[in-house]
Amino acid sequence: MWRLFDTMLNMQYIQNLLSTYPFLIPIAVLLLSEIVKVINRIREGSGERLLFRQGGMPSSHSAFVTSLLIVVGRESGLESVDFALAAVFSGIVWYDAIAVRGTVSKHAKALNLMQQIHKFSDEVGHTLREVAVGIAFGGTVTLVGIALS
Repeated sequence: MWRLFDTMLNMQYIQNLLSTYPFLIPIAVLLLSEIVKVINRIREGSGERLLFRQGGMPSSHSAFVTSLLIVVGRESGLESVDFALAAVFSGIVWYDAIAVRGTVSKHAKALNLMQQIHKFSDEVGHTLREVAVGIAFGGTVTLVGIALS
């Protein structure tokens, strides 16, 4: 058991794993941003401390697609069709997080004021700041992951 744990903590093992499976970097970014979000909710005194809830700082969706964009650009090249698809996909996710889901949050708040029968989640969208921090977080953690690979 300890030998497996020692092997997993070995830097060479981590480098080989990340260079063989670069998609693990965006997955790690997603998980780390969710952990940061839970820590922020605990600091704010928020009641729900669960992973993978909508809204909050940083935007894990934005962090994930930023990381994915960087990894695809590094693996396939900035001129590749893969990178173009990842860039468009990232733009759609960033726009959706701010505009579409942000509007849904405002509608849910208005509906919650109008009726007390059913509570709608009003933490669906992100602010521009949350998306920007998600992009910066995803990019930074990805560059660290690439440096380790």
